[in-house]
Amino acid sequence: MKHPILSLQIFLLLCRFGDTSIFSFGDYTSIFSFGDSYTDTGNIVIISGPAAPDLLITKPPYGMTFFGHPTGRISDGRLAIDFIAEALGLPLLPPSQAANQSFRQGANLAVAGATALNRTFFVEDGDQSVTPYNISLSDQLGWFDAMKPSLCNSPQACKEYFAKALFVVGEFGWNDYGFMLLAGKSVDEIRSHTPQVVGKICAATEKLINEGGKTVVVSGLTPMGCATGNLVLFGSQNKADYEPETGCLKDLNSMSRDHNLQLRRALAQLNGWYPGARIIYADFYTPIIDFALTPQRFGFNATDGALRCCCGGGGGRYNFNFTALCGMLSASACSDPSKYVNWDGIHLTEAANRHIADGWLNGTYAHPPILSSKV
Repeated sequence: MKHPILSLQIFLLLCRFGDTSIFSFGDYTSIFSFGDSYTDTGNIVIISGPAAPDLLITKPPYGMTFFGHPTGRISDGRLAIDFIAEALGLPLLPPSQAANQSFRQGANLAVAGATALNRTFFVEDGDQSVTPYNISLSDQLGWFDAMKPSLCNSPQACKEYFAKALFVVGEFGWNDYGFMLLAGKSVDEIRSHTPQVVGKICAATEKLINEGGKTVVVSGLTPMGCATGNLVLFGSQNKADYEPETGCLKDLNSMSRDHNLQLRRALAQLNGWYPGARIIYADFYTPIIDFALTPQRFGFNATDGALRCCCGGGGGRYNFNFTALCGMLSASACSDPSKYVNWDGIHLTEAANRHIADGWLNGTYAHPPILSSKV
């Protein structure tokens, strides 16, 4: 079933003109990252408190490839943000909720389950699947504000400090749309909220620029129709509901593309208002589609490396079953995660994260590349 693309309605009312001073891009001295489970390096485990031992991500085989044990990252190893930090010669970002931690070289404020819209939006709408924690983009920005006194002691000092920082506004929108899907909303109805989601991301980007940030990397949405868990949960008996080239669900991928189109246009307009800053669009959609189209080109298994998850159980085409999720005793990991794109049904393997980060750093999947000096 095809859904018409809604007319573009970008919520840029929160965006205002600001400082347009020229900045000479040099070495970054810190990274401050916001986002959801694609970026979280441990915050959800800390926030969960006594419930943390019950989280599947705290159990093997999470972390098996690089760290050798679970770290709170939802992958077999490093995330894209880890590879970015390594490329810039900075330490892996500590979760912002960690105690007795210095954040002078940056912090990761991302939390698994985070949304662009405030949690109250979902609670008031009656969505039962929404996270029980206040961890939205606005909440993460609040944590950042509370952190500032430990980083700089005056408005001018903060401006100077953040001018040398790299800001990353991670992949927001996945959970917003996911919670709506689980609540039974149609793709058309969900798309009506895309301008609100994009508006929140735009407002956050502008806030970071006004804090003194000169480079903000803003990630687009992954192709939700290629996520293994979604292929199982929202699967169809109708072949016409799938993209013949990739095997992904058409409607969900179309929803992701619509989000990304609106986001790119909004960021381009915002970038024009702040010519002294760089707003980089990090494409999270195209690389995963590329993996699905030609998996062997990237070293993935040509037969099932793109859509079948590495860690899971139950067999079948996708190796995904809610009674055998990664981390459960009934699940197991593939022998070589580097041959797979999908790790646990939603999240990516370290190998996929490495390819994506390289594309963001050097230009294949970023506009402009993070490592370029172009404004």
